[in-house]
This record gives sequence, C-alpha cells and structure tokens, in this order.
Amino acid sequence: MKLPENSAFLVVYNARSGARADEHFDRLLEEKSHQYNFRFKVYRMGNDECEKHIRQEIENFKPDFLIAAGGDGTLNIVAKIAPDFDLPVMILPYGSANGMARELAIPNQIAAAYDILADYKIKPIDLLQINCFTCVHLADVGLNARIVKRFEQDPRRGLSTYARHLWREIFLIRSKRFQIVYDGKPIKRKAVSITFANASKYGTGAVINPTGIIDDGKFELCIVKRFPLLKIFSLAFKMFRGNLQTSEYFEVISCRSAKITHKKGMVLQVDGEVIGRIRQIEISIQPLALKLLLPAVS
Repeated sequence: MKLPENSAFLVVYNARSGARADEHFDRLLEEKSHQYNFRFKVYRMGNDECEKHIRQEIENFKPDFLIAAGGDGTLNIVAKIAPDFDLPVMILPYGSANGMARELAIPNQIAAAYDILADYKIKPIDLLQINCFTCVHLADVGLNARIVKRFEQDPRRGLSTYARHLWREIFLIRSKRFQIVYDGKPIKRKAVSITFANASKYGTGAVINPTGIIDDGKFELCIVKRFPLLKIFSLAFKMFRGNLQTSEYFEVISCRSAKITHKKGMVLQVDGEVIGRIRQIEISIQPLALKLLLPAVS
C-alpha cells in the first residue's frame, strides 16, 4: 500500500525513552515528510496528563495516522487512544529495548523504520486489559517486574543497564504462591514470575512466549517456576533459541481471561512501566483493537 499524498501524522515523541532519542529527530522527520509527502505535528511528551493532551491534539489536528516515537511505554500510551479515533499507529523505535518493534520486524534503524511508508499494510492486533491498564506487548509480576523497577530508578538506559540489574536480581530469586483462575478454571502455582503475554519476546530478543500470536484473540500466562541457580544459563539459552516450552521449569497457558491473586501483593509492570504492588490482577483480551502500520512483507 502506498501512502496517500498530504496525509497528516501526529507524532507522539518521548525524548527520554532511551539512549537513542537525540537531536537528529527533527531533521530526520522533516526529511522523511518531504520524501513521502506527508504533513505532521509533533507532540513532545512531558510528565503530566499526556493522554489528555494527545487526545486534544487529535481533535484539533485531525491526523490520518499516529506515530509512537519512543519505546514500548510510549506505544502503550498511544495504543490507549488510537482505537477511540480509529487511527492506525506507526512505531518508531526510539526506546531502550523496543520489544514490540522487534516483535513486528520493524527496522531498529530509525530511517529504515520510516521507509515502511514506501510499501506498508495496516494490521489489526489484540490488546490486553490488565485491571484498568492497557497492554500492547508484555506485562508481568515477579522477577522481570522487579528488574524493570530497578531499571526505572536508574538514570542510565540501554540493554547493558538492564543486564546489570538482571544479574543482581538473580541472586534474590524467591518463588511465590499464586492463585490463578483462567477461563473459569482455578489452579495454584508456585512461580518466580508470571508473564501476561500478548506478544512473544522481550526487546532483548529473549522469547518468553514461544506460542504467542498477537492477533488470535488469546493471550498467554507464561509461568517460570522456581529453578536451581545453575539452570539460569540453560533457561537463558532456551529463551534465546525460542524453545523455553521444553523446560521443566516453564509452563504456558493460553486463555481469554484470567485472575491472578497473591495475598501479600506483587509488583506489576506493564509494557516496561512499573504500576506498583497489587494483590489481585484481572486480565482480558480485546481482539483486534489496535491498527498498526507495518511492513507490507512481514
């Protein structure tokens, strides 16, 4: 599909989302707008009421497309809003890890990501509703959520910072008892972490959800059970090979709704943003709720 001439793009830009956000943003946007003949307006995210301001910008500018220029957290904010206006969203991976961009085969090089406009398709994907929060990519409780909390408090960004916090957290691993009800079926599990997965992989390329499909009307509960520390490298190897389901310390459950309960509460992160400690989490699927602008061949 070719971009209609004089299309209007509202660009939601988070300059603080990762180490890649830099002074070249404006120059490249201007260059690509001339190359593909589109109009644009930039909304630069601040600290307060971003969602309200983005909605106001849409009402005033009346764009044909939205661009989420940031990481998974930026995409998350845009994904809450876009379905209400039936607007397709393009992803520019300016974040630290850019998990959803990796999932969707969007080039990590920003200029190449823009060049999707030369030949694109619009693909609807599912969204998750987690309590009152929207999730596009992955959410979890346990090990990774604690790493994300450490990462969020660190002024440094990038994969090396994430890896450093992962290494520190490994030695503090504790399993917790969870009560789970999925599609009306009650079970109990002891787990190090539970991921609520719409997609399949983290921005690092590690595959936490080997069976994940983003438009099948289902999501997965990916349960990592307590494992001996010596198994950490074996598990990591399986994750990067995409066959974690072969591990005895891993379980995946595909469902359309779930409720997770922990009596003392658990730290929840959604699309890389720490929500806080929560005792009960309810998850449901919103089939084909978000339209994404993707490479025509993907």
